[in-house]
Amino acid sequence: MLNVSRSTARLLVIVPFAALLAAACEHNDGPTIPVAGQLLTITVTPNPGSAQIGNTIQYAAAGQDVNGAAVTIPPPLVWANLNATAGTINGSSGLFTAGNTAGTYNNTVRAQSGNIAGFAGAIVTSAPAPILGTASTYGILAGSTVTCVTGGTINADVGVSPGSTTTGFPPCTITGATNLANAASAQAQVDLTAAFNQLAGLPCGTVITPADLGGRTLPPGVYCVASSLGVTGTVTLAGPASGVWVFQIGSTLTTGTTANIALSGGALARNVWWQVGSSATLGTGTTFRGNIVALTSITLVDNATMLGRALARNGAVSLGTNNTITLP
Repeated sequence: MLNVSRSTARLLVIVPFAALLAAACEHNDGPTIPVAGQLLTITVTPNPGSAQIGNTIQYAAAGQDVNGAAVTIPPPLVWANLNATAGTINGSSGLFTAGNTAGTYNNTVRAQSGNIAGFAGAIVTSAPAPILGTASTYGILAGSTVTCVTGGTINADVGVSPGSTTTGFPPCTITGATNLANAASAQAQVDLTAAFNQLAGLPCGTVITPADLGGRTLPPGVYCVASSLGVTGTVTLAGPASGVWVFQIGSTLTTGTTANIALSGGALARNVWWQVGSSATLGTGTTFRGNIVALTSITLVDNATMLGRALARNGAVSLGTNNTITLP
């Protein structure tokens, strides 16, 4: 009796194990093997896409199966940008808007359907600097006249067109050529107008609010304000040397007393542009860096200095006492 019982016990153990093994074979929960015609991968193009600051890139997604053949991507296809500094993207269309910081952003754009995703990079480049042509040699270019009280030095050319007069030279000094109502100044005004229009036509990257730059640190980009812009205290434009800053100002630019346009990280004054819809005034003691391209007039109050250019299309450029303008 004892031997029978042991044999039965062994049989009872073996039978359930065999049944378990058969059940496992019948119900395989392992990974599904991809088959032809089913979505396996998503390819995003262009990769990388490239756009200037504030401009757009249209990304597209295509699906492939295990054989590399094209297949339809099951909806919904959802777009995402994984780096907010790079820019923004429309979640349904894949339209990417470049941010304000130039750079290369690898695998920042994602297109996803279910648990399958594809990625692409984005290259954000600085806005192009305008081509000044013959106006590039001018520290001052005016439409009507140029005036200076005393102690002023223009370390560059001075031109007036269609006007024909300068007042206060001497005692103020001009180290370059003076062109008054001649072919050279007329061509410089033509080139200045082209640069003004180029700057005004750039897409706005960031709306300035409130309309005072004082106390801020700004990366390269295109900044805009519909009406007037002020600079109180110091605004810092943070490099690199290849960076371009464009300020589109609907009406007036005014800096406060001892205002300072500071540069850091290798930023260059020659790459800073102030496109002014009417007139600009640099307050007493202002340290200004960059090129003012104004529709009407530009005024430097006493002791204001410029590393840049004062270029006015239609009106006057007026200097007070002890102003200096040096080409950047």
